[in-house]
Amino acid sequence: MGLREQLFRYRPCNAQEEADRRRMLDCLDRFPDVLTRDNALCHFTGSSWIANADRTRVLMVYHNIYRSWSWTGGHADGESDLAAVALREASEETGLRGARLLSEELFSLEILTVPGHVRRGQYVSAHLHLNCTYLLIADEAETVRIKPDENSGVAWMGLSEAVSRCTEPEMQIVYSKLNEKLTGCPV
Repeated sequence: MGLREQLFRYRPCNAQEEADRRRMLDCLDRFPDVLTRDNALCHFTGSSWIANADRTRVLMVYHNIYRSWSWTGGHADGESDLAAVALREASEETGLRGARLLSEELFSLEILTVPGHVRRGQYVSAHLHLNCTYLLIADEAETVRIKPDENSGVAWMGLSEAVSRCTEPEMQIVYSKLNEKLTGCPV
């Protein structure tokens, strides 16, 4: 299923997701380069909310740029299969090899502001991430590792701990929403 169809079929859980879904569909129509960073205004990203089997803990990384505990994820970089992007980024950022998508369907949607920052010695202007989140299930016993150029910590946390250890207030709102969805998500 293509990205447009995923977005069209997605059933938002609140007003934020409905508004973001409409804007994402609009961006797909307006910008031919919205799947790449060539679009300096906004571009698609794929993220993962990685939970253990009983959905009581999530895997977080300490993100070097944001200086905060964070989910995993990354830029589409031309790839329209954002579930594949989310899986790849989860593996790259944590070392997990056995994480699996609970569903090919979207778990959550967010349009996120990214402040201007320096990455690999170059300034990146402020922009928007049109983020598609997927729910991954992983084994807590699997060995994890950091990815030094992106993060300096990888740890399993209880659901409330994942929110409280995040230092970005806007992301605490997102992670709280994800936790609410996680605990109400059918097996």
